[in-house]
Amino acid sequence: MRILITAGPTREPIDAVRYIGNRSSGRMGAALADAALKAGHRLTLILGPVAVAIPGGLRRIDVETAAQMHEAVMAEFPAHDLLIMAAAVADYRPKAFHPGKTPRRGSLTIECEPTADILADAGRIKRPDQRTIGFSLEVRGDIDRAHEKLVRKKLDLIVYNPTETMNSDMIEPSLLWPDGRTETLGAFAKTGFAAVLVAKAAALF
Repeated sequence: MRILITAGPTREPIDAVRYIGNRSSGRMGAALADAALKAGHRLTLILGPVAVAIPGGLRRIDVETAAQMHEAVMAEFPAHDLLIMAAAVADYRPKAFHPGKTPRRGSLTIECEPTADILADAGRIKRPDQRTIGFSLEVRGDIDRAHEKLVRKKLDLIVYNPTETMNSDMIEPSLLWPDGRTETLGAFAKTGFAAVLVAKAAALF
């Protein structure tokens, strides 16, 4: 199987020094990449700025911003069977970029605009022989929002996990399918869950 995985955060520049980002470590994406390689799949990894170790033996595309990740996913997805969107993509970016370093002078107001919904856009170009899997990082208990994303983005599977798992070695996943099934797995090391998810993904075909 040809798998496309996204991992890590994005950084949305305010000026030449500062950016809007998040606490995603990229651990989940790195674990998925390792599990997919061990399962014998061909892999492309689109990776935001991370410090975690990334396995060798894969095709790697490094990006920084949400726009760059969107461009890479749209270009790469048609050549793959499966997209697993594990990246924590920024929902907003500054509307204006200020060259150089903005001087400190009291309060600073940053007007932002939405970034593209990469997974939704991938769903719109998905062929019948392709599958998409997403992650929904939500406040604990807000599984309804994960279900809404599953439907709206035309996903074949979504992983709900509470916000406490960001930048952690652990995950507390629940798997939601379009037919209404929900499977709550309890606490897992991300490395262990990655192998489970890759196996579940293969079963979608």
